[in-house]
Amino acid sequence: MKKVKASFREFHWREAFTFCAFVLLASGFWLMQSLKQEYEIELSVPIRYRNIPPSIHFSEDRPEKLIIKVKDRGNVLLNYSLGRTLAPIEINMKNLPLDQKEKVLVSKQNIEADLLKQLISTTSLISFAPREIRVSYGKLISREVPVVFAGKVQPDAGFQVSDSIRITPATVKVYASQGAFDSISVLKTAYAEWKTNQRIVQKVKVIAPKGANVEPAEVTVTIPVEEYTEKTLSIPIICPDLPSQYTVRTFPSNVNVVCNIPMSRFKYLSDVDFGVSISFKDLKDNKSGLVDLTLFKKPDWVTDVTLSPNQIEFLLEQKTSPQPEKAGDETAPQE
Repeated sequence: MKKVKASFREFHWREAFTFCAFVLLASGFWLMQSLKQEYEIELSVPIRYRNIPPSIHFSEDRPEKLIIKVKDRGNVLLNYSLGRTLAPIEINMKNLPLDQKEKVLVSKQNIEADLLKQLISTTSLISFAPREIRVSYGKLISREVPVVFAGKVQPDAGFQVSDSIRITPATVKVYASQGAFDSISVLKTAYAEWKTNQRIVQKVKVIAPKGANVEPAEVTVTIPVEEYTEKTLSIPIICPDLPSQYTVRTFPSNVNVVCNIPMSRFKYLSDVDFGVSISFKDLKDNKSGLVDLTLFKKPDWVTDVTLSPNQIEFLLEQKTSPQPEKAGDETAPQE
């Protein structure tokens, strides 16, 4: 360690710093001199298409950028590379004629004029590719197709989806080739997932099939989420297919229906909204004396329905037919 410390003390630090300073100064002069010389570089300019009619499809890949070659001094070109960006070439396709299969959207003269407006006056435009913006396209047919929600809703504890999920609009216009519609019967929304305790109203993108366009591209998904509570109702038991020559008695005659309902509909739910039955075919030749109950009627917005009890005892009796009266037994009417 003593030897190392001694070598550091003996090192000529001042001379080393002076040498490094001269190297940096020389490098700076060299860089300044280099930037004064002229160079050629390539720049990329994006192409943006606006208002593309949904009733057309492009037969081939359309150009997405221009590659231009420019010439100028190094310090000016450095400005293009690090700071100054060229604005995209925007193409408005709103009034695109649909009776053509190929169309030149932007000519060589228009591209050159647009680029020269953006370049610094000292910069020379040497070349650009493609020389013109040309696209090939075809016309599509349209149909109305329904949209379904593809996602997941996870309500917080004590909350549930209180009604069906609504999509607005329920159908969208799909533009595609005739053959493509053979496999298009319904469209799905983009997958979305929510964990919430309140009503959801959200715009969601519609997934367009390959080679097809969808209008509108988004739909509004409405999911009613409400706080739920439990309600118990007493419902009479019926046997709708009981033949007229039979009578049946059930023990008990009523059954409790326990269900979860939205708080907003608590007072509107009554026993007439439910139906509980037994089947005659389950009663005939039944030796156990027990029969299962069937819930055949309930509102769609009611969930987690249970019957208490779910089995009951019964007594099936056949009615006796009345005996025919004998002749001569009739009593003459008195005046």
